[in-house]
Amino acid sequence: MLAVTVARHAFKLRGRFAISRGAKTEANTLIISVSDGAVTGRGECVPYGRYGESLESVEAQIDGVLGAIADGMDRAALQDALPAGAARNALDCALWDFEARRAGKPVWKLAGRPRWRPVTSVMTISLDTVENMAAAAARWAHLPRLKLKLTGDGDLDRVTAVREAAPGAAIVVDANEGWTMRHLGQYAGAFHDLGVEMIEQPLPAAEDDQLAGYDGPVVLCADESCHTRESLPALAGKYGMVNVKLDKTGGLTEALALGDAARAAGFRVMLGCMMGSSLSMAPGVLAAQGAEIVDLDAPLWLAEDVETPLAYNGTEAQPPSAALWGNDRA
Repeated sequence: MLAVTVARHAFKLRGRFAISRGAKTEANTLIISVSDGAVTGRGECVPYGRYGESLESVEAQIDGVLGAIADGMDRAALQDALPAGAARNALDCALWDFEARRAGKPVWKLAGRPRWRPVTSVMTISLDTVENMAAAAARWAHLPRLKLKLTGDGDLDRVTAVREAAPGAAIVVDANEGWTMRHLGQYAGAFHDLGVEMIEQPLPAAEDDQLAGYDGPVVLCADESCHTRESLPALAGKYGMVNVKLDKTGGLTEALALGDAARAAGFRVMLGCMMGSSLSMAPGVLAAQGAEIVDLDAPLWLAEDVETPLAYNGTEAQPPSAALWGNDRA
């Protein structure tokens, strides 16, 4: 019999983090523990209102499968028992951790993947005034890649100011569904001239049919439009890259499968995250192996984190220690 515990956690941020849809000053997560009394595995999820989730709704989904988990439901059965989303993510990642510890293997070996290596994340600059975003860029100008949260009108001024403040950094931008086709047409060429490498989710997901046949100068990345492998056929001809996030895929199991399927279909891969703790990021380090762009900087925004957090060298995230997740004692 497996025992499952669910606990809410609120991690304070170092400041206000804003995107086109709103702002937050703390990260609200659920941490799941799965134990047989001798071995315990953990996972974390970040319920996201954009997808109709709340702490309460995700807890209810988890409660609905507690009996099956206690009776030994494995990860394969979990994929059918719950839909893609935060609840399945936390349980899936907890089961990966549990299985790795019970088998005495690191999770990368259990998954049949090469040994995981450090991955270099973007550093995200929160949506703000032109002046404040430029000031943040100046502080982080030594980092290899910056990700700018954008919103629509005024974004060319924001990107221009950031480029001037951080002339050597690579730049990607994320509109979080905040643009129209007018913005995309207005900005794409100018952003290319400013060295922007990628534009993430410019239009609302429900409106991205307007992107059919897009052939602009900057590659587009699907975020809110991409959840699982089932999303991929509808993205062809609109996007050249997909953002894989475990809270969207419903865990590491589907995240690995989505990354493989996306590459096979000709998409480039970004590995992203919600605003969670190092426990949320740890499985992402495995999913991020080989990704062209990695966004696992959430712990760098936190004023507090879990015990034994991920180690970062600048924005280079190291594989998690055995004490955190994944049972890698190497």
